[in-house]
Amino acid sequence: MKAIHISKAGGPEVLELREVPNPIPENSQVLIKVKAAGVNRSDVITRSRTNPEGNAFLIPGLEVSGEIVAIGSDVKDKKIGDTVCALIASGGYAEYVVAESSHCLPIPEGINVVDAAGIPETVFTIWFNIFHLAKLKRGEKLLIHGGTSGIGTTGLQIAKALGCEIFTTAGSDDKVAFLNKMQLGKVINYKENAFEDVLKDEKIDVILDMVGGDYTQKNLEILNKKGRLVYINGMKSMTATIDLSTIMSKNLVLTGSFLKPQTEAVKAEIAKEVEKNIWPLFKSKDIYPVIYKTFPLSEAADAHRLMEDGKHIGKILLTMD
Repeated sequence: MKAIHISKAGGPEVLELREVPNPIPENSQVLIKVKAAGVNRSDVITRSRTNPEGNAFLIPGLEVSGEIVAIGSDVKDKKIGDTVCALIASGGYAEYVVAESSHCLPIPEGINVVDAAGIPETVFTIWFNIFHLAKLKRGEKLLIHGGTSGIGTTGLQIAKALGCEIFTTAGSDDKVAFLNKMQLGKVINYKENAFEDVLKDEKIDVILDMVGGDYTQKNLEILNKKGRLVYINGMKSMTATIDLSTIMSKNLVLTGSFLKPQTEAVKAEIAKEVEKNIWPLFKSKDIYPVIYKTFPLSEAADAHRLMEDGKHIGKILLTMD
């Protein structure tokens, strides 16, 4: 099969298309003939920091969609021919990939198989962090920084559909206009206005942040009593100086997670909860994946350049055709 290999740590140019053997599913796994794969910020970090050892073949990619073409001996809930989207630990930039059967979900009704590749990583991340860790409830106020990211467009739609009041930030007039057109709550251009000033009286209940650095104290200051601040990245900085009295005086919770290293059992539980609580929202058309651009597998480097440029809105995908 053809697959993208990280030849060494570096820029997009280190992504190489190579011919490698097809993977073989273990007992609890399925083999998926990939139709499309999502491109995520985590893939960029992996590419820039990881040097494969010896002859190790390192294929990036955390989410795919496609058709199951083989199953392990213990798999009872899936069959050959099923069309699925799946969360995987790695290997998505390839024509075939193995996935835990319990981490595969049927393509949501009304969503085509290519677009479905942009669903798993974002939806799993949103559900685990906003609804599991932060316990966001109907009627509460949610702020997501980076509203036009894949995480942002997905999380805002889900929270709105589940009855929450939503707020977000974006860094250009075009991005603000896009979010306003989607009617995704109050949008702040952070390059023109300080979000902490605009939202100082809103008493936000939950904040999902991927910026870090000096955003941390600003986030804490606009949270409501018993508010929850959740981190999934620190693109500005992974270190922050905070005033602990802000946390103590308002009984705040500061938490966060990485999705990739979660155990197989945790991911399987997330999959069950997502299928039960989020999949019906696709059917009712309350939410849909926002796809910015697709690239053929051979142009994975260009997809990474677009991701790093930061001007995209929604998801970037690789297709295998």
